[in-house]
Amino acid sequence: MSLNNTDASPMAVMPTGLVRRVPDDRPWYWLILGWRDITRAPQVSLAYGAGLVGFSFLLVFGLSRYDMLYLFLPMAGGFFLIAPLAAVGLYETSRRLSAGLPVDLYSILTEWRRPMQVALFGLVLLLLHFAWVRVALLWFALYFNGTTPPLDALPFHLLEPANLPFLVVGGLLGGIFALLAFAISAVSLPMLVDRDVDPVTAIVTSVNAVRRNPKAMLLWAGLIVLFTAVGIATFFVGLGLLFPLVAHATWHAYKDLVV
Repeated sequence: MSLNNTDASPMAVMPTGLVRRVPDDRPWYWLILGWRDITRAPQVSLAYGAGLVGFSFLLVFGLSRYDMLYLFLPMAGGFFLIAPLAAVGLYETSRRLSAGLPVDLYSILTEWRRPMQVALFGLVLLLLHFAWVRVALLWFALYFNGTTPPLDALPFHLLEPANLPFLVVGGLLGGIFALLAFAISAVSLPMLVDRDVDPVTAIVTSVNAVRRNPKAMLLWAGLIVLFTAVGIATFFVGLGLLFPLVAHATWHAYKDLVV
């Protein structure tokens, strides 16, 4: 794994500034820096993680209470779309740590920098999430011909070999939305927290960072999917640590990629 500074290869010039080309294994370095931020501000990082775990439990309880567990899969897929917005406070934590500023949970929750720009970008992610849910529900209705399998056995029913096409096509559809969300948000929100730019500028920068570093960003996207899957598979408990880790590492990815 390469821990040296980014290479001196030519940078991509664009209206938003410069995007560096980094080594293909660079995401491992971002994770190291992200872990360091957790150890420097554990009270904020773990509080965010605990909040996400609690929200996940409440969501599953609510879906179960109203016999809507069939929404769990599209909502789990939608997590990839809106997670960057939920991590804004953790980006701000890393920014303050990098600048040598004091960090406490109250200020992180109440003193966001440039909240209007963050909110506008959050609206983009929410609209993308709603579009994904609509597509997922439409695919569900089309595949099962308007009939809903027994809710108490829905997870096992979906895992039957006969329903493999449903899972494959649903996974491909979700992958398309997730890839789009990743491309526009890989560095957008940390950039909005850190700089005086508008959401369009941040999105263009993010897409260029992904385009400029396809192998490194593919590895990074794969690690995010892996960590999220582990977090969900551990009944959300793993998200308490993995979500802050990925969020802090995302901040360092932004600082590493964008001049």
